[in-house]
Formats: sequence, structure tokens, C-alpha cells
Amino acid sequence: MTTPVRTAAEWRQEIRAGRWRRPTAGLAPGFVQANLVIVPAAAADDFRRFCDRNPKPCPLLEVTAPGDPEPRQTAPGADVRTDLPRYRVFRDGQMVEERDDLHDLWRDDFVAFLLGCSFTFEEALLQAGLRLRHLDLGRNVSMYVTTRLCDPAGPFAGPLVVSMRPFAAADVPRVEAITARYPLAHGAPVHAGDPAALGIVDLARPEFGDPVPVEPGEVPVFWACGVTPQVALRRARLPLAITHAPGHMFITDLTADRIAGVAPGSALVPGY
Repeated sequence: MTTPVRTAAEWRQEIRAGRWRRPTAGLAPGFVQANLVIVPAAAADDFRRFCDRNPKPCPLLEVTAPGDPEPRQTAPGADVRTDLPRYRVFRDGQMVEERDDLHDLWRDDFVAFLLGCSFTFEEALLQAGLRLRHLDLGRNVSMYVTTRLCDPAGPFAGPLVVSMRPFAAADVPRVEAITARYPLAHGAPVHAGDPAALGIVDLARPEFGDPVPVEPGEVPVFWACGVTPQVALRRARLPLAITHAPGHMFITDLTADRIAGVAPGSALVPGY
């Protein structure tokens, strides 16, 4: 799928105007993409502890002040209420709707968390000459709920969710080395090979995203995924919480080069 070349800010404007409602994989090459979780301030400390205890699926990029929809450190002037292509709304642990903006739901006590996304390192893989089948097919990446458990924090608990990309067996070491340079985008894979080791029964039936075929001679490679908090929100049963729709990310002004080698918990930007 070919898309016009635009900066992160230009893509956010396209999304805010309603001209892009599809997954963001492949958009704004070189810029960091982010998962979004919005919770009431009363639950924010527990959710931050959940992120700190599970940095592979939940690498923190920014936490906004209560009631402030502007991610001032990673995308000044942006608005988390409008600048993602699609949102999910959770009530009492159930996903009740998907929507295009959050204006009528926004509250003065909402805290937004931006978490690194594996879409960020895809440009580095492409530059290394590695193909990404979900991009070639114009699909969302495949995502699966595993049997590995996250470390709980307060009401937040549950299994790790992973994204999957297939590669030729000979390319797997190179894939691992490239993605390991981006800890704030989930870093190195958590597993490569037999899906059953993660409790995944059928690669053709992902819980999130689209099925992406694994061809003969290829190995499925799995990364920790920022959809993990959506499963944790079901367990937490908050009266109201909001996330991105899987694959429909927030595009920050941070560059992938800037976060290369930076570990979760580091002082990435002033005020982090």
C-alpha cells in the first residue's frame, strides 16, 4: 500500500480531519508511534506501576497531567482526543464501542499514557531489506493473547499479548539484533518459533488485528505488544477507560533515532 510522504504532525492533522481511519503501520517513517491508555486519575498510579513492572509490553513514553489532552513532551500541540484513527471505550471491563474521537467523553480527571509501539522499529527492518508481510498485504499486524502472565499492580493484571511477523529462518538473528536497539518500542522479540510455547493454538486466528500467513521456510517471530493493557483493563473493571483500537496508533514527534538504545524509565524528554 502506497501512502503520501508526510511528517508526524501532518499525519495527525489528516487523522484529526477524519481523512485516515485505518491502521497506522507504515505511516510517518522514522517517527515513533505509540499505544494509548486513558484511565481516571484514581487508577493512574496503579497503572503506572503496572507499566513499570512490565516494560516489555508497556514501555512508557509520556504520562499527561490529569485533564490535559495534550502530550506536551512527545507531540506538543497534539490532542489525544482526536489524533488517533480509532479508539476503544471500556466500561466495567467490557469493550462497549469503538469511536473516532473522545470530545464528549473527556473528563477533567483523565490521565493519558503513551506507550511505545513496535510499528516504530518496522522502518529499520525495511531499511535492512527485510519484508513485512502485513504491509505488503495491506493488513493490520497479527496479535495474540498468550499464556505468559504480566506482573500485577493494583487491579491491573493478565496475560501478555504479542504481535507476530514472519521472517525467513536465516533472517531471524538479524531481526532480533535490529529490534533490540529499540527497547522503547518493545525491543527484541520475546519468542521466535513454535507458537505453542506461548500458548497460541492457531496463528490463523489472532485475537486482534488480521491473520498474516507464515510461508514454508519462515519462522513466526513474536514481540511484546501494547495491546496487553487492554486485556488488563478487562480484569481491572474500571467504570470507564479508553484505549487506541489495535493497530490505530498515535504518531509522536519523536524520531526512532532518538529512542534507539534508550531503556524504559530513562529520562527520554524533559519532564518525563
